[in-house]
Amino acid sequence: MAKSAGMPKKKCCEDRPRCKRCPLRALAEGTLPPGYTVKKRRLVKVGKADKVLAKSTRRAA
Repeated sequence: MAKSAGMPKKKCCEDRPRCKRCPLRALAEGTLPPGYTVKKRRLVKVGKADKVLAKSTRRAA
């Protein structure tokens, strides 16, 4: 039986060659869990990333 790779790390450590749990490597191989993507070398949820970005760009009146 093949062993599951598990969840990727939350942040890429920028090592070369890429480690087995690197989020960038998982993105390139297409093995990211459903609902996740990688932005700025960090593993983020797809729906949550847009909400956080929109909230952080608001300014106080």
